[in-house]
Amino acid sequence: MTLKDVVAVAGKPGLYKILKMTRTGMIIESMEGKPIKTVVNASHRISVLNDISIYTHTQEESISLEEVFSRIIDLQGKKKLEVDIKDNKILISLLEDIVPEYDRDKVYASDVKKLVSWFNLLLDKAPETLDFEKEEDKEEIEENEAEEGKEAPTKASKKKEAKDKKEDKKSE
Repeated sequence: MTLKDVVAVAGKPGLYKILKMTRTGMIIESMEGKPIKTVVNASHRISVLNDISIYTHTQEESISLEEVFSRIIDLQGKKKLEVDIKDNKILISLLEDIVPEYDRDKVYASDVKKLVSWFNLLLDKAPETLDFEKEEDKEEIEENEAEEGKEAPTKASKKKEAKDKKEDKKSE
């Protein structure tokens, strides 16, 4: 499971994993407490975690939730964030440590509270969603796969080569 498979639904607490897409929406399952399946449609405000970002003062103007979670893991490892989510000053201080370039006018303590609770929930219920590959690693893997593809021809390419050889012999 990745962050693409996890959603937050406006008006509903916690996070939900996507089970199945339907014609008019999707079937989701609660990640907290007892797993309860629910059908949500287009009228619900659904946010896929992969699409959520935090406003910053950088040129890009935002930083993805994946990058924020990655920074948290870099700072403290894969441990739960042990902060008092009722203390706004502590929450803002935490965000300043993680994303010092965040936009203080657009990001609120309630956003950081969600960030902390989501991180802890994902760490507890779906830790595989927090296994992020760095861009260099992805490129290296893709290059290796491309090289392996060249070395090991597929059945279809072997058949095409054999067919081409037969056609060459016939034309001679």
